[in-house]
Amino acid sequence: MLIGYARTSTSDQKAGLAAQERDLRAAGVDKLFSEQVSSVAERAALTACLAFLREGDALVVTKPDRLARSTAELLAIEADLARRGIGLVVLSMGGEKLDTRNPTSKLMLTILAGVATWEREIMLERQREGIAKAKAEGKYRGRKPTVANQAAEIRRRLAAGEKPTHVARDLKVARSSVYRIIGQPEIATA
Repeated sequence: MLIGYARTSTSDQKAGLAAQERDLRAAGVDKLFSEQVSSVAERAALTACLAFLREGDALVVTKPDRLARSTAELLAIEADLARRGIGLVVLSMGGEKLDTRNPTSKLMLTILAGVATWEREIMLERQREGIAKAKAEGKYRGRKPTVANQAAEIRRRLAAGEKPTHVARDLKVARSSVYRIIGQPEIATA
């Protein structure tokens, strides 16, 4: 049985998820698991998919990065599948389909997963360099603190007898942020 898994990182990527689902159906998957969740978050559909697979099945994905967040994780998933007698098929590998049920595809998957990890690390390095340059030029300040800007209003409302939960809801901030403001000393402005 061919079991498909599709994933995009955010709900904004609806077209990407639809394209993966289309490609997996075209490949003949019998059952499809899909989700829109970051690879670093809990991936419930992947967990369900891996639990659903049985000996003789093949897990089909469009790209390795849809399945795993790192080379190590990809190889661990593939090793677990192989141990259980389950193949891994990757559709989009430079125009070629990789099927780990043969040794050459297994080798290619390992090499290409390593290249993908290297590519991601290079991209993150460039991003860090760009942020450092922007900070040095005074163009990057990071996210503006939302609660700090509302500290006076939070204190005023609490002093008037409002409950922290109501203040948090009205100002659209976390309740823990309101309690953090309560615990901070007031800074006198001259």
